[in-house]
Amino acid sequence: MANPLLLLLLLLQLLLLLLIVLFTFTSKAQLVGEGEVLLKLKAQWNNTQSLSSWTVSTSHCGWDGIGCNLTSGLVTNITLQGRELVGDVPSFVCNLTQLAVFDVYNNNLTGPFPDLSNCRRLQRLNLGWNILVGELPGDIGDVLPEGIVTFDVGGNNLTGVIPKSIGNLSGLKELVLDNNLFRGSIPVQISKITGLEKLTLATNFFSPGRIPSEFGGFTKLKYLWVMEANLVGEIPIEFEKLVELEHFDLQRNNLTGTIPAGIWSFKNLKYVYLYNNKLHGGFPPTISGREFLQIDISKNQLNGSIPEEFGLLPNLQILFLYMNNLTGPIPEGVGNITSLYDIRLFRNKLTGGLPQELGKHSKLWNFEVSENQLTGGLPPDLCAGGVLNSLIVFENKMNGTVPKSLGNCSSLVNIQLYENNFSGTFPVEIWEVPTLEIALLHANNLSGELPDEFTKNFTRLEMGNNRFYGKIPSKGVNLKVFHGSNNDFSGELPVDMGVGFPNVQELLLDMNGLSGHIPTSVGRLQSLNNMNLSKNKLTGQIPSSMGSIPVLTILDLSSNQLSGEIPDAIGELKLNKLNLSSNSLTGEVPPQMVNSVYDQSFLSNPGLCTTLNSTAINLPNCKSEKSSKLKISKESLIAILVIGILAFIIITAVFGWFTIRDFRRKNNTTEEDGISDWKLTSFVSTGITEKTILNGLKPENLIGTGGSGQVYLIQTVTGSGEAVAVKKIWSNKPADSKHEKEFEAEVGILGSIRHSNIVKLLCCISGSNSKLIVYEYMRNRSLYNWLHDPNVERLDWATRVSIAIGTAQGLCYLHEDCNPRIVHRDVKSSNILLDLDLNPKIADFGIARILNGNPGEPESMTGLAGSFCYMAPECGYTNKLTEKVDVYGFGVVLLELTTGREASDGIDGSLVRLVWQHFQQGGEVMEIVDEALNDGNQVDEIGMMMRLGLICTALTPTGRPSMKDVLQVLIKCEESKTESDDISKNSLLMFGSRSRRKKSPEKDDIDDVHNDLLSNV
Repeated sequence: MANPLLLLLLLLQLLLLLLIVLFTFTSKAQLVGEGEVLLKLKAQWNNTQSLSSWTVSTSHCGWDGIGCNLTSGLVTNITLQGRELVGDVPSFVCNLTQLAVFDVYNNNLTGPFPDLSNCRRLQRLNLGWNILVGELPGDIGDVLPEGIVTFDVGGNNLTGVIPKSIGNLSGLKELVLDNNLFRGSIPVQISKITGLEKLTLATNFFSPGRIPSEFGGFTKLKYLWVMEANLVGEIPIEFEKLVELEHFDLQRNNLTGTIPAGIWSFKNLKYVYLYNNKLHGGFPPTISGREFLQIDISKNQLNGSIPEEFGLLPNLQILFLYMNNLTGPIPEGVGNITSLYDIRLFRNKLTGGLPQELGKHSKLWNFEVSENQLTGGLPPDLCAGGVLNSLIVFENKMNGTVPKSLGNCSSLVNIQLYENNFSGTFPVEIWEVPTLEIALLHANNLSGELPDEFTKNFTRLEMGNNRFYGKIPSKGVNLKVFHGSNNDFSGELPVDMGVGFPNVQELLLDMNGLSGHIPTSVGRLQSLNNMNLSKNKLTGQIPSSMGSIPVLTILDLSSNQLSGEIPDAIGELKLNKLNLSSNSLTGEVPPQMVNSVYDQSFLSNPGLCTTLNSTAINLPNCKSEKSSKLKISKESLIAILVIGILAFIIITAVFGWFTIRDFRRKNNTTEEDGISDWKLTSFVSTGITEKTILNGLKPENLIGTGGSGQVYLIQTVTGSGEAVAVKKIWSNKPADSKHEKEFEAEVGILGSIRHSNIVKLLCCISGSNSKLIVYEYMRNRSLYNWLHDPNVERLDWATRVSIAIGTAQGLCYLHEDCNPRIVHRDVKSSNILLDLDLNPKIADFGIARILNGNPGEPESMTGLAGSFCYMAPECGYTNKLTEKVDVYGFGVVLLELTTGREASDGIDGSLVRLVWQHFQQGGEVMEIVDEALNDGNQVDEIGMMMRLGLICTALTPTGRPSMKDVLQVLIKCEESKTESDDISKNSLLMFGSRSRRKKSPEKDDIDDVHNDLLSNV
């Protein structure tokens, strides 16, 4: 008989073996199921390239972006940021039962917020910067697991209100809801999440409301960002409890009241941004915090004095308190902070002297205290750190001499001392500083002589109303503005001033003691638009070469001793202002100038006369045969008068007929007419109806508001079924309003052109009170968003080049292939829209104009139009514009693509000036390139595009290449590496730099740089 113990042991072994086999089969089935879920997810998103490693031949735990539990092999982590994923987020992702992290930040995922109620192990959910639409579920705080710590849906198109139930997610540490279309109010229930460390609600469409005082209970909060959230009222006193706060940003709201004093005592606070509110009050009596890096509470209504404790913040780097109502002195201790490099206290009511230790103990880079009531002299050691870039102290009551030590400041770029009481000799060494670009010294009592030659970087000198003396310099190759009025300059103007100042735009030397002739070389000043040499002792004739200055609009030569006739060439100039009074000029005034506009232009010149209408310019008739030949017969005058009366009657009758017709139409339209009051004009076959669009003009569909109107995202029903963008650009305004003109321009131009890189106009709808334009919808927004939004992953180099080429192709089509040609006039990154494949399309033709002349031939365009940082210089002084204004705007876009900076992020709000200066100082490409591209692999191509951007932004239109030339360079940049080391080694260092090859003196330097670039490429 068998041993019972042995039989029992054998039975246990069989049972154990059975369990092992069963567990193995179950685990394998689970693992197979997890892989199937992921493959189904891959099919849902339809992106084989980004998910190429997801194949059945390998274990899913080794797939890109997938993390598994090492023991069980079950998926715990899906991290797929920036993979260009397209499609909805499916609920079956929760079939991955152990999923703890689901991160698909910065893709193109669409649809409503997904159903994740079965993802019970989820801890981190990041759906930020996709294209999710619709509302968050009202019970979201109840369906998501209790253990979730990160909830990020920032940067989508979510609408509606933030559900109150979100406060039930008590375990959250990060709640990111910024950059959506949320409305309503900020729910106070969020305050129930007491463990929050990061909260962002910025840039939404909340109704005006207060920030909940209950948020003061976030005792662990480190990061608070509620910019542009329509906040009103005061900052709650309860915020003094946010003791762990490091980043405090409530800028661009409508906050009022004072800043709670306790905030300044936070031990970890590093960044404070409160500008563009209406805060007032003063600072607390003591500031005990010691970890400040940046303080920016500018553009508010703060009053009181700057606390002495600010001078005790050892780590302070930036102190921005500008545009407030601060009084009293600047604390002396500020000058002792060793880390301080940027101080901006301008536009306050500060008094007293400047701290005399400023700059002595730190690398002070920027110092701005203009528009205050400061007295005393400048500190002697402002540039002791060797990096001072800008010294701006204008409009104060400062006195004393300008420190000679500034002459040793090799980094100085911008010095503005005007409207003070400075006196004494201006240090001659400052004129020799190689980096100096701007010197604004007017309205002081300074004296001294100017150097014979300005440095190559020097662009702007304003020194009027001082006591400078001596001769006018003979050379300033890049000087654009020279204001030297009311000084003691003497001697003759430089004979070769047309060669020595090739880029000057404004030359004001009136009220001095200048003598001699006006040199004929002034005709070479091709950029000059304002010349004033009045009230000097100039003699001789007005040179006829002056008539060849193409952009001259203001000319004042009055109160001199000029003689001879006025050259006929001067009459060809398109002058807005002319003054030749109080000279000894003789002869006949050119016929083009016999105009009432110039009725005060020729006074006190007894020898001048006219053969035309003498009363128009207050001059006598010339007694010659020429005048008799020009007389108009009595019969001709009668005929002209009759024709004019008939034309007036006809025009009045036609105008009256149209007025009566429109009045009748308007009165015949009743409320019951509804849709019949609207007229739809289609440009492509879509099937879109007026009803579809009009029914979609709802507040929840509003996606943007700009200067020309509102933009709606509408899902068509009876049409193509695709989403469309609808711009409503005119409402309840007179028919001759600028918005009506923009509507006509945009429809007239876009309705007649077709190009893959120009946004497609589907139709337009006109009503009695509104005008609607319907476009294809660009889901990837604008290039501006991709370059400058801090929450968006940066574009790679290949994509940037592709976008630049596509945009250039669109502009080439407008400039070269359209008949007649078209100039856009508002080329900027926000008007370059991107489709799902990031292909660029030029948009917003509201201020575009049709050109009828030859390429490069200027035509009149009324009104100053465009965006300031992208606007070509000639837009400010003439209405004769060409397609080169588009080239300039595109050049700024190229600089944005390469540097990653905004167009307004630079010197005096100009990126162009910033990059220009960088290369003038011998800087390398990779020192200024966008950090997202700073891997050194494309340095040649990036350098090529960056310098191409500078050439496109040349000062004069003739110095810029055509878009056709620009496109050729960009295509070369895409096809291969740069073939010439000259480009990558700064052969194109700056505007106006002398080319290494010999050229004629008439040739513009910028043209040479352009030709060098194209030939090298």
